[in-house]
Amino acid sequence: MATFGNLSDRLAETFRNLRTKGKLSPADVDSTVREIRRALLDADVALEVVKDFTSKVRERALGDEVNKALNPAQQVVQIVNEELIAILGGEARKIQFAKKPPTIIMLAGLQGAGKTTLAGKLAKWLAKQQHTPLLVAADLQRPNAVQQLQVVAGQAGVAVYAPEPGNGVGNPVKVAKDSIKWAIDKQYDVVIVDTAGRLGVDADMMKQAADIRKAVQPDEVLFVIDAMIGQDAVATAKAFQDGVDFTGVVLTKLDGDARGGAALSVASVTGRPIIFASTGESLDDFEPFYPDRMASRILDLGDILTLIEQAQGAFDEEEAAKVAEKFRTDSFTLDDFLGQMQQLRGAGSLKKMIGMLPGAGAMKEQLNNFDEREIVRTEAIIQSMTKAERTNPKLLNGSRRVRIARGSGMTVTDVNQLVQRFEQASKMMKTVAKGGVPQIPGMGPMAGAGFAGGRGRKVQAKKGSKSGNPAKRAAENAAIASGEKLPGTDGAGSGAPAGSGFGLGGKRGAAGAGAAPAGGPSEKELESLQRFLGR
Repeated sequence: MATFGNLSDRLAETFRNLRTKGKLSPADVDSTVREIRRALLDADVALEVVKDFTSKVRERALGDEVNKALNPAQQVVQIVNEELIAILGGEARKIQFAKKPPTIIMLAGLQGAGKTTLAGKLAKWLAKQQHTPLLVAADLQRPNAVQQLQVVAGQAGVAVYAPEPGNGVGNPVKVAKDSIKWAIDKQYDVVIVDTAGRLGVDADMMKQAADIRKAVQPDEVLFVIDAMIGQDAVATAKAFQDGVDFTGVVLTKLDGDARGGAALSVASVTGRPIIFASTGESLDDFEPFYPDRMASRILDLGDILTLIEQAQGAFDEEEAAKVAEKFRTDSFTLDDFLGQMQQLRGAGSLKKMIGMLPGAGAMKEQLNNFDEREIVRTEAIIQSMTKAERTNPKLLNGSRRVRIARGSGMTVTDVNQLVQRFEQASKMMKTVAKGGVPQIPGMGPMAGAGFAGGRGRKVQAKKGSKSGNPAKRAAENAAIASGEKLPGTDGAGSGAPAGSGFGLGGKRGAAGAGAAPAGGPSEKELESLQRFLGR
């Protein structure tokens, strides 16, 4: 998550230094706490929050739970993780739905925090949860605010109540109150009231928000705050808490490059939980807020649960079972490959998903260079093929590949690489589907597996096996061919396997001119081997 990138890097460096030590002295703990304090302050976390946080970390780090731990450094990381969860709110909190519909949710916050877009995101998320949300345009002050909400509602596929044109015309309190009656008549079970934003802490606008709250008696009042607001977060949150008394917080723009101190300050200072987080511009970039998962992301420990949830939401279980069967029966086609790629796109940004893996911080440069449009290019290439070509890639000869490259606007090299990736993926997944261990391209079988992929036979070392050194192995093959005895064998080549691990010296027919006898490498193979070693 970009907002916490710098903080994550600083903390990772601090813990890296800590892991080089064995038993931790009080000086080591103080040095670590000092670095954590600096990292949090540089991230714009409120001073009072930083003081409380580092005090608790230091107290626990100097206690028995670290001194008696087998791995003191790892125990300190665990303490920091637990204290981060605490200042982020502790337990995750869900929306409190009314016992009798409709549930009324009021949004409040500063102008520019992203309330209107967030209203659409929340409505779309609720619709996915089998609710029937209604958006209410009660922001009648900002120019085109009503029109913006209508556009967002259209994109989210939800209804909107907008009886007034806005732009300073209409009574927002009356609009909000009337929307409840309208929602009951039309049987909407959730009403989301989008109110006007405030420029700073405006007393008149704050009173308007308080009046709307009094008129509609909402079940939830969500304070929408920009994660990039910095040190102003605490003062703004306190002002809204006094003026409107919100029940929960929603963080927006968590995908930005800001320091993100607001996220670590608001919940702790106000005592109100963070319920949702907006992580991008798309209406789907919206998720419930889990303090433990966020703490794991900040400490670069990954967020596997959110990753699994996103994948489950994107992939159809029945379709996945069909694909697995196709892998097993070797009938997986480029059409299936395309379908998998499109489902992967539906899971969200690949860069964000990879960023949820533990240790993703160490891959920052690769993630920054990752091009999300690669899937689009892959789709273009596959869609430029005929039905027969997608079903049977073996038909793709040179002229067909040139045609596909022209049709997709790509190069022949791109087409070749796609076909190669498809073949590698098919081979690996076929092995997995049959219960074997996949051979990763360029890496060989997985280390320590002990089984050849798919066959279920344990790989046994042969007696008198030859050297793993390619040059020495070639010499041994030549010795076998000339009848010389190898060390560890009881005869002229007896027990030596025919052919090397590089595919040299396999069985041949009658040896022709320039060819080595059966079991030995040919001149051409030796040349290839020399070129390989020279590389």
